[in-house]
Formats: sequence, structure tokens, C-alpha cells
Amino acid sequence: MSQRGLEALLRPKSIAVIGASVRPERAGHLMMRNLLAGGFNGPVLPVTPKYKAVCGVLAWPDIASLPFSPDLAIICTHSRHNLALLRALGERGCRACIILSSPASQHDVLKQCASEWQIRLLGPNSLGLLAPWQGLNASFSPVPIAKGKLAFVSQSAAVSNTILDWAQQRQLGFSWFIALGDSLDTDADDLLDFLARDGKTSAILLYLEHLSDARRFVSAARSAARNKPILIIKSGRSQQAQRLLKTQGGSDAAWDAAIQRAGLLRVQDTHELFSAVETLNHMRPLRGERLMIVSNGAAPAALALDALEARNGKLAVPSENLLADLQNLLPDEITAGNPLDLKDDATVERYLLTVSRLLDSRDLDALMIIHAPSAVAPATLTAQRLIELIASHPRGKQITLLTNWCGEFSSLDARRHFSDAGLPTYRTPEGTITAFMHSVEYRRNQKQLRETPALPADLINNTTEAHQLIQQALHAGSTTLDTHEVQDILRAYGLNTLPTWIASDSVEAVHIAEQIGYPVALKLRSPDIPHKSDVQGVMLYLRTASEVQQAAEAIIDRVRQAWPQARIDGLLVQSMANRAGAQELRVVMEHDPVFGPMIMLGEGGIEWQADKQAVVALPPLNMTLARYLVIQAIKSGKIRGRSALRPLDITALSNVLVQVSTLVIDCPEVQRLDIHPLLAAGTEFSLLDVTMQLAPFSGDAESRLAIRPYPHMLEESIELKNGQHCLFRPILPEDEPLLQQFIAQVTKEDLYYRYFSEINEFTHDDLANMTQIDYDREMAIVAIRQHNGADEIIGVTRAVSDADNIDAEFSVLVRSDLKGLGLGRRLLEKMISYTRQHGLQQLNGITMPGNRGMITLARKLGFAVDVQLEDGIVGLSLRLGTSG
Repeated sequence: MSQRGLEALLRPKSIAVIGASVRPERAGHLMMRNLLAGGFNGPVLPVTPKYKAVCGVLAWPDIASLPFSPDLAIICTHSRHNLALLRALGERGCRACIILSSPASQHDVLKQCASEWQIRLLGPNSLGLLAPWQGLNASFSPVPIAKGKLAFVSQSAAVSNTILDWAQQRQLGFSWFIALGDSLDTDADDLLDFLARDGKTSAILLYLEHLSDARRFVSAARSAARNKPILIIKSGRSQQAQRLLKTQGGSDAAWDAAIQRAGLLRVQDTHELFSAVETLNHMRPLRGERLMIVSNGAAPAALALDALEARNGKLAVPSENLLADLQNLLPDEITAGNPLDLKDDATVERYLLTVSRLLDSRDLDALMIIHAPSAVAPATLTAQRLIELIASHPRGKQITLLTNWCGEFSSLDARRHFSDAGLPTYRTPEGTITAFMHSVEYRRNQKQLRETPALPADLINNTTEAHQLIQQALHAGSTTLDTHEVQDILRAYGLNTLPTWIASDSVEAVHIAEQIGYPVALKLRSPDIPHKSDVQGVMLYLRTASEVQQAAEAIIDRVRQAWPQARIDGLLVQSMANRAGAQELRVVMEHDPVFGPMIMLGEGGIEWQADKQAVVALPPLNMTLARYLVIQAIKSGKIRGRSALRPLDITALSNVLVQVSTLVIDCPEVQRLDIHPLLAAGTEFSLLDVTMQLAPFSGDAESRLAIRPYPHMLEESIELKNGQHCLFRPILPEDEPLLQQFIAQVTKEDLYYRYFSEINEFTHDDLANMTQIDYDREMAIVAIRQHNGADEIIGVTRAVSDADNIDAEFSVLVRSDLKGLGLGRRLLEKMISYTRQHGLQQLNGITMPGNRGMITLARKLGFAVDVQLEDGIVGLSLRLGTSG
């Protein structure tokens, strides 16, 4: 996430080409030619002892002889010279370097050298970068690219060249085109932070094969995705492909979970990638998901419909009024509906009448227009007339439009007209639906990213007890715990096991259980069992609800006959009538090599291939995220939405998943947890069989997580001047309603001092951005007090750090009717302490000269105060290096 030196790398004012050459086949010649042809308006400095000039530009014999320090250097020589040249560039004061080739054995020393001289590296083994808005082509690519609004970042030179070639044919432009190569220094997360702030970039497309730091990537992606759409294609889904790429790619399901959690959209292949580029360049943001399909043939519409249903898309349902109007407009042999088949004799006028009426309607959010080659409605003429209609119609910009002009030769000119008019156009019905579903899935992910979560009503976590039990097990040498050994740990998190086991090293136990088949559970110990691995377990399900006592006595008799030496510790007889028709589920937590702990949900009673039989989420989970996971599992067919007798209680299951997530976060010693099965019966969920694998853990427990969890350690109870007590704690996503109530009790004057403008109302998106924060990048501490039996926020302080974690911007806001209690000072002191511990070097803030209270408080706490009367602001800054 470091932004140090990225300006020199991506917006250089001067460039040195090390190893420039006059020989056309040399990399140094191609780089010089591309830089000069691209129109770069800064000095280009060829460095070579062999020639006086390269491409007509005066050359310099070595780096030391350069007339000034270049912002960016590009090393085009043999890789054996890389280290010496990089050191020379550091001595000359160069701040960024592109290394075109380097063996893996050289990477560590190059990284160490770059760090020593504070040089940003792109590559090694990078194609380079293109920045059309700067006239910069610092790449091997001979293909010029146009100016555009889409940034493309790739870890593959081959994919980069393919996209460049395709974009040139389609006349698509880019704001940035950056090939990362081996990402020795500059990585995808650095560029996401940079591009999120870039005014020329409206959307970002990523091609990734691996990650060096999943936590940094997810953090940067979540931040950038709040402002700009980001699409990602990830290769290496299979282990064979990962071996080919020589990457440790991790589970593909974990990648999906991380991408969805960050609010990005994943495309699966290069065909989808090309559709995605078209979508990002032209498609308008969706207002909803209801799609209307219009075609001049049933077959193309059927192909579109099949593709829509396969991807869980949603057809618009036309109202009776709309159907009647369409029926009146169309010939009698056409039946109005969705899809709407205009027949193969559809004329241009029929298209226009139909589309005009559909644009008037509020029954649809998106309109897909299909045109198969036709003599009565020529492709180009039909396209031109539709473009004119859409441009002149009052709702032409309010409905998302997709055009599918089928065919190749006869439709080529028509598709060009659509592209020139800024309307997305595709060759096939399936490709059009794929593009539409890209937008739908992106909208869903963004909605999930911003939805207000809720806490479970009865969240239970006794972390201290769980830690003690885990340490006892590890001290005893137990690293694999089964159901009866793990039940106390699970109970500390509100997860209840149902003891339904008969255990023995004899298969006779199985035979007895199958013969009796009553709803009972027997816990016994036998001295004949030498190893716990020899124990078999059998779950007994209800067959009848009567004669339970007789069944219990029968079991005791049979057990005593089978195992005379066994000591019966206890017999649990439990009616399971309420579990009749219950559903078996499975919940697993295991560690992904890239993203750390992941939680998987699927059907019980089957062996898993996690990528195929389960849906995956990354902790921490709240009720909203858990609910999305359950719904995703149902929609994708990974679990059934109901058992034979009753529907699945999504809220209750979500609660179980949140409790599992909490256990995983609190207990880093848990390496794997397998609940198989989890018996779902109405609102009751019972853990019938559980296996937990443990391993000693030392270090930062949060470091293994891809997303930083809620920092409990920052919670603190304080007493105000009036004797009232309140809780200082980090803000939660669930605080949105409380924050809205708090802001309503702050005066307009105080809000003006805080936000430098008059604010009448905060939208849901505004409040979501304030409450759903990334604790790695931002911290907000709220003051909570109890009032009339309910929590309320009475103050908040916030600090947002830069990407390098050096400076942070702070703010403090206290409820206007509660000033004078020392709350503002206590909140700011809390934030100063946190930012200092977090490694930040300086805390900065801005207020207005009229905000005397804030200025006085800042001075008391050691802030430097800079009054800028001409600008009407007061700058506040505090060095955090020491605790003075």
C-alpha cells in the first residue's frame, strides 16, 4: 500500500534509458523508440558508452555522468548488470526504476538494494507501463493506445499484449496500462491505492496470478471499490495451472470469497474479460436487476434466456398495462411477453415502436435488444435509428441498454455505431447476458459492501474459558479433539453439541445401534480401547417417539452383554421428535495458504470437494455477511433451502456461522474445525459430530486473517466530569442507526465546523462509509452511554491514515448538548494514544478560526497551530514520535 515514489514511477518528469541502443532488435532501442513516439514531453536520457546518440538524442556514457537525477530509469541491459546499475541509480538520486528482466535468484538482493536507496521498482520481468494521458509509452509494446478511462493492471506480459492488440482493433482507450511482472516491490495493492485517487481513471481491471500479501490486497481493494468499479480475472484456479504458473495460488473458493468481500467483480476467462472491458467502457450503472429482452427471432432470445437463468438473473415482469400497450402496437400473431419476439419480419419501425414504449415503462431496469441479420431491418440502419431514439427519449439514459447485433460481416458497422454512441454492444446473446450479469453481480457485491449489518441478539463468547480449555488440551498433548472433548470449548461460544454417540472399538456397537434405532445416546468408556483413533461413532435418529424408557433399558442390557468390562458413565435419553425431518449441514473452518482462515458451508452426509460442494467466506462474519453466505449456498445449490418437512431458518443458521467466526478469530490455535453434520431442525441447530485440530500459536493472532477483525483491546470504560460512565470503543458497522441519531443531535454550526459545509442529511451510503471502516486504514472511536435502557453515541473521534501509515487526518465531534464534560479531550487523547501505538508519525487536522474550543484543546494537547486567515482555516499538527 506504500505510495512512496509512485509519482516518480507513474508520472515521471524525466526518464533515463539504461542500455539504450541503435540496434533495432535490442530492448534499449525499442524502449527509446516507444518513448519518443509516444509523445512524452520530458527529457529522455539514453545511457550507453557505445554511441554518441540514440534515435537522434544525445547519449550519456554512464549514470554518474547524467546532467541531473532522472525521476525514472529503465534498465534494458543484461540482467547480470542489474544490481550495479540499481546501486548507481540510487547514488545518482533516481527515485523509480523499471527492470525488464531478472532471474529469480537475483530478486532478494535487488529488493534489498532498492529499499536501501528508497527506489520504487516495477518488475522485474515487466512489459513496462503506458500512460496515454501523459504521452508515456515506457514499454516493449509497439502498439499505441488511445486515451481512455479504464486502468489495466496485469501480472502477465502475454495477457497484456493480447489486451493491447484487442483494444486497438476495438479503438478502446486506457488511462493506465501497467504490467507488474514479478511484483518485487510495486504490487497490485499499491496501484489500487494510486488509481483510486486518479482523476483520469473511472474503472480498474486486474489480471492476477498470485498475491504477495493478501491482507494488503483486500484492504486496498475494499477501499478502492467504494469509489470505482474493479473487475478481476484470476488465473490458476486448478492446482495443475498453479504449478504451471509456479505460484501458490490458494483455494479458488477463497479467492472468490475475498473478491466478493472486497466489493469487486470476478470474470472467469478471457472471453468474459473482453466483455467486461466493453461493459466498463460503455454500460450505465444499473438501477435494478429486471431485464427485458426484445428480439427479431425466438432462437436468439431463447439462448439469452437460458444464459440468464443459468446465472440466476432476473427477468422483468411486464404489467398488464404494458402488455396491453405492446399488444396494440404489434401484429396479432405476436404475443406480448418477456422475452418479446418481434418475429423475423420485424421492420425498423416495429423495433422503434416497441423500444419507445419499453423506455416509457417503469417495469424494467435494463433492456436487451437483439438483432439477427435481416433484409427487412438492415443492421446498420436499425442501429442508427435506435441510437437516435435513445438519444432523444427522456428516459434514454435512465434504463441500462445492451445491444446484441448477431453475425459478423453484416453487423460490424452497426456495432461500431453503437460503440461510438457509448452504448455497449456484443456479438452473441450469451455474451450480452454475461456482460449484464457482470453488472448485476457487481451491484450485488456493492450492496453487500454497504448494507447495514446487525449483531446477533444472543452473541455468546467466553474467550477466557475457551483459551484455558485449549491450553489444557495442548499441554496434555491432545491436538485432535472429537465431539465430547471439544463440547466445552464450543459451549463457550454458544455452540451446543448433542451427545448422540455410542463409542467402541468393536463393529458390534454399530450392529446394536442399527438394530435398536431409538433416539438415545450412550456415553461409555471401555478399558479395552487402547487408542482414541480406534473409536467408531454412530448417530441414532428418531424412528418413533414412544417407548423411550424401554429403549434405554434395552440398550443398557445389550451394551453390558457386548462389553462386560465397560463402565457406563451416564445415559442420556432425549426425545428427538422435534428433529423429525431435520436437515444435515456441514460447516468447516480451515486455513487457506493465501487468505488464512476460511469458513465453508455445504450439505452434510457427503464427502466434499470444497470448491464444488461448499460456499466460502472469510472471517470476521456478522449477521449480514453470514446471511449472504447462506443465501448464496441455497441459490448455488450447495445446500437445500428446506428439509423434507420445514424450511431452513436462515437467521438461526447465520447466528451459528457468526459464533463459529468469533471462535476462529479468538482462538488462533484452532487449525481446523469440522462440524459434520450440523443438524438443522427449525430454529434449533445441534452439532452432532465435531472434530477440532489444534496447534500451538505465538505472535499476532490477527496476522493470520485477511481482514482485520474488530479490535476489542481498544474498548475502555471512562468516567466523565459529571460522574457518568461511558464506553469508548471502535465503531462497528452495526452502529449506523446510532450514528444517525447522534448526528441529528449535533447543531448545524458544529456540523459546519466539522465538515466545512452545510449538510442537511447524510445518506445511507454516507453513513455506511463512516461505520463500515477498514481498521487497518482508519479508526473511529465512539463514546457510548446508556440512556433510558438503550445505547446512544455521544461523541466520536476519527483518524484516517495515508497508504504509507505515516500521517493521519483526525477529527473530533461531540454532541452539542454535552459539551463541557471533558468528552472531547478524552476522545482525542484516546486517538493520539492509538495512532502512536499504530506506528504513525504525525496527526493532522483542519478546523475554522471560529472553532475556539477545538483550537484551545489542540494547544493543550501539544498540537502546533497554524492560523491561515486568508484561507479561513486553522491547521493542527502533532508529532507522534514521543509521548510528550
